[in-house]
Amino acid sequence: MILAAGRGERMRPLTDRTPKPLLAVGGKPLIVWHIERLRAAGFTHIVINHAHLGQQIEAALGDGAGLGVAIEYSREVSALETAGGIATALPLIEGDVFPVVNGDIYCEYDFSRLAEPMARLAAGHDQAHLVLVDNPPHHPQGDFVLDGGRVTNADMLLTPHPARFTFSGIGVYHRALFAHTPAGEKAPLAPLLRLAINARRISGEHFGGRWVDVGTPERLQQLDESLRTHV
Repeated sequence: MILAAGRGERMRPLTDRTPKPLLAVGGKPLIVWHIERLRAAGFTHIVINHAHLGQQIEAALGDGAGLGVAIEYSREVSALETAGGIATALPLIEGDVFPVVNGDIYCEYDFSRLAEPMARLAAGHDQAHLVLVDNPPHHPQGDFVLDGGRVTNADMLLTPHPARFTFSGIGVYHRALFAHTPAGEKAPLAPLLRLAINARRISGEHFGGRWVDVGTPERLQQLDESLRTHV
């Protein structure tokens, strides 16, 4: 699943007329970079949720045939936040375990690496696997602690200075994580992750490659220039 329902307030005025995942870097929309990488890793059925200017996304991508995938859309009247959007899209998602990626990031992560955590979630008791990255300058405090392949809270560890990382916006989830999240209602993801972390049911990994949270017009321009000159 690709999350594409956000309004992109910090990207205005660009997002007043274009949904954030359709903003182009390196000659193609952000969301197309994701689709191409997902397809290369063998994920050919993709669910995309949308709200703000969502018809533009459907017009640009269609049924996905032109990109070598099959796309279905979960249409939201207004953005339902991450957990609400995923819970609402569950009837379209195949299987109990599935990857989700934020449509407004750029990341050179190899999605084939998710095969192992997906198999582990399907067979075991974990409910999520998160891909974490180094903390960017605009988010120096990070989001989560990673310890021996487990996402945990600092107070659950013996080490006095555990490494904190930032959530990349790429994760694998078991649909059981959303068992109590009503479809069609707004619901953030963070509270569900905190509950699962406290229950020691989230694994994680650190990705050290190129990742950009395209959260401002300046970062969009910098990424575009970088891709055009170095790809």
